[in-house]
Amino acid sequence: MNIEPAYDAQGRLQLPFKYREWIYLTSGIDMSYDPKQEMAMQSKFDNVFVNPAAYRAFKETGTWPDKTVLVIEGRAAESRASINQRGNFQSTHMTGFEVHVRDEAKTPSGWAFYEFDNEQPASQIPVAAACYSCHEQHAAVATTFVQFYPTLLPIAKEKKTLSAAYLKEIAAEAKPSDAAASPSAK
Repeated sequence: MNIEPAYDAQGRLQLPFKYREWIYLTSGIDMSYDPKQEMAMQSKFDNVFVNPAAYRAFKETGTWPDKTVLVIEGRAAESRASINQRGNFQSTHMTGFEVHVRDEAKTPSGWAFYEFDNEQPASQIPVAAACYSCHEQHAAVATTFVQFYPTLLPIAKEKKTLSAAYLKEIAAEAKPSDAAASPSAK
């Protein structure tokens, strides 16, 4: 199954409709990268899928090839149904789609973001948007948050493809706990 990004006549990305048959990478619940952002009234799950050819290439090299497509599917969380008494599960209500694409022929920097409100084709999010700089500054591999993909992070570590920015970030996070444990810190 060789799936590549597809665009309409206006250059808008078409949502890959069979993405649920792709490789599942991870799920998150209520994740936010903004420390000031308040929690939504309803919890939300994010499920991440990648096209199979890109997944196979990543397993071999620790990097994403051209034509990589990552789909982030948002789903509302529910807590009360059937016999469930606590915790959350994913509902059938979709809250949106985000797609992160590496397409060097279409995008000069290689990577682009798209946000879908429905299943209609979506225009590229402008490069000046905060998502681009955030991914550049914090992504573990290229502009992707592999640090949240538990099956791929060990591969990136083994292949030594973690970004310099990410390595610097995790080194800085480790220092405060090291200083607290040090006798000279008292």
